[in-house]
Amino acid sequence: MPTASEGQELKRAGLKITLPRMKILEILETAEPSHMTAEDIYRRLLDSGEEIGLATVYRVLTQFEAAGLVHRLHFEGGQAVFELDRGHHHDHIVCVECGHVEEFFDSVIEARQKAIASENGFDIRDHSLILYGECMRAECPNRMARGA
Repeated sequence: MPTASEGQELKRAGLKITLPRMKILEILETAEPSHMTAEDIYRRLLDSGEEIGLATVYRVLTQFEAAGLVHRLHFEGGQAVFELDRGHHHDHIVCVECGHVEEFFDSVIEARQKAIASENGFDIRDHSLILYGECMRAECPNRMARGA
């Protein structure tokens, strides 16, 4: 059951409270992993017995993005993924083998980026740092294939 706080988030974003919006917001708030494609969200809706179409999922995600509730991210070689805007900046590291995503924040990296911008006459308004590598997780489905 969607919560009152989810309804308040929609109202603050200037969006009317509808069942599809509430259900999609609920999925994003409880998502593991926290980066989901529209198709992932659609499958979760189907699995929970909701009759919300894929076109509606895309439309709602676009509305959420315009309202500042979600970020759309484009990781190399993959579909767009969505994550809730939780109000704090972070960067990403993505496994090129299995697509696993980790979020991180590093104050040294942030300070260095600001210094580089300043040295070049820029004031940073926004930025995105995405690192790509091979994860070393034991459960990575491609780890054994590469002999790690």
